[in-house]
Amino acid sequence: MAVMTDVREAAQNLIEYAIHRSMIGQDDRIWAYNAILECIGATGPALDMAWALKTEKISLLHPDTLPDFDLEGTLAALSEAAVTNGAAEDTASGRDRIAMRIMGALMPRPSVVNEEFNGRMGVNEPRAATDWFYGLCCDAGTCAVPPSRATSNGAPPPTGVTWRSPSTCPSPRRTHAISLPPAPQRTRAKSTPPASCASKTRLPGTLRRSRRRAHPARQNLRVIPIQLNGERWGFQYSPYAYFNEHCIAMSSEHRPMHVDRKGLTCLLDFVDLFPHYFIGSNADLPIVGGSILSHDHFQGGAHEFPMMHAAEVSQFSMPGFDQVTGTVLQWPLSVLRLRSHDRAQLLDAAEKIILAWREWTDESAGVIAHTADGVAHNTVTPVIRRVDSRGNAGGEIYEAYLALRCNITTDEHPLGVFHPHAEYHHIKKENIGLIEVMGLAILPPRLVPELGAVREHLLAAKADTSYDLAAALEGDDLCRSHAAWAEDVYARRADELTADNAIDILHEEVGVVFGHVLDNAGVFKWDEAGRAAQQRFIDSL
Repeated sequence: MAVMTDVREAAQNLIEYAIHRSMIGQDDRIWAYNAILECIGATGPALDMAWALKTEKISLLHPDTLPDFDLEGTLAALSEAAVTNGAAEDTASGRDRIAMRIMGALMPRPSVVNEEFNGRMGVNEPRAATDWFYGLCCDAGTCAVPPSRATSNGAPPPTGVTWRSPSTCPSPRRTHAISLPPAPQRTRAKSTPPASCASKTRLPGTLRRSRRRAHPARQNLRVIPIQLNGERWGFQYSPYAYFNEHCIAMSSEHRPMHVDRKGLTCLLDFVDLFPHYFIGSNADLPIVGGSILSHDHFQGGAHEFPMMHAAEVSQFSMPGFDQVTGTVLQWPLSVLRLRSHDRAQLLDAAEKIILAWREWTDESAGVIAHTADGVAHNTVTPVIRRVDSRGNAGGEIYEAYLALRCNITTDEHPLGVFHPHAEYHHIKKENIGLIEVMGLAILPPRLVPELGAVREHLLAAKADTSYDLAAALEGDDLCRSHAAWAEDVYARRADELTADNAIDILHEEVGVVFGHVLDNAGVFKWDEAGRAAQQRFIDSL
């Protein structure tokens, strides 16, 4: 659908959409129209009174019956009008702030959202509560649009490029979902703020000044207050569709990440509130942690990751924890899984493992708990969920995944021994955080044009035997970092290459690299020495 230039048409269509999505009521038409004009710095045009006063009810029973509505295009048209009127800066961030301001004006107030959410939770229907809230957030553009809604509101796919890639080490059945995140769309809030979530609701955003970072607008953000470990936290959905119903819980207190008994208690409280979701925490140390260590937050959602389907290698028990079953998983990172019907015992057992690991040194495996300067290097990436006897989400069995992490560095690996090694940095150099621990690669957006350029060179070499592939790759700024890898791919798979499958082959090879990256992050390797080292730690428990 073409971007509309008529302000009246755009505003009225947006209001119809908001009514259809139950953001505002039928009788809010005139108020909403004037609110949009105020947002874009306009005093006209006057609305269509026949439209404003019509009384027929829009069907709310069929949420996907609003035809051919382009939310992105409509907001773009209104934002452009705001720029013309001098109400917005003529930049992408300026337009983004106006779009957020408009959607914020059409969103239910936080108290209304909270009342509706808690009403559904109050009848013991957490699935219904999160379904409703997720739908509202998607409709308002504060989180990625699910596939079921993408057709009706015209929003583009939220995740950029995704694919699944087979891997052979160490589990032949393991697959990785790959995601290359796009630039945020105008209808999305940005990611987790480094400050209290409560203070960010309805922020208008700020301009970029010199080297200072611009703050995104958040008027359309809605955060549900929840209680975890007796403290107030905020529950919201992520603006990025890395996986299904990707949600975030943030502490109302601005404090650093911490993986300890209190944190585990919060995770367990979360799955008791929302048993259909998993929840996890990034590790609380640099290199092995996530990108935001300054604010205590978790990530969860309704998704099953490859790690959750990893094969069981062996089981172990811990003295004093007869209700807890421990399992070593066949996964490139060193992951111990605990299961129990007894929440209290599972919490105690998980804490025992974390405390033991923080003090564990095994120089033969390269694991150093503390260096001479007293700096700690061991921690854990924990994931909690509830499952039934078949492993399906939502049951009465508590399940804790504890990925053992170590952020020690050496002269050979200055960015981290258990971090992507330099030979793989052309694909993945960033930290291996919670999501990647579980088998989902969040890869840099630069790979989209870079892999596209590599594809062209591989196909040119296939078409012309005199084509100097090495020189062409080295001479292309987009391909230079990939040159050795691309030559190796060509040497092994040139016979398979066609114009139709070349990008798929490159995606498969990226998946292989990601498998190696996860192998790098594992503290106990899948060789005889690594298995013996892991068993020494387990025996110490």
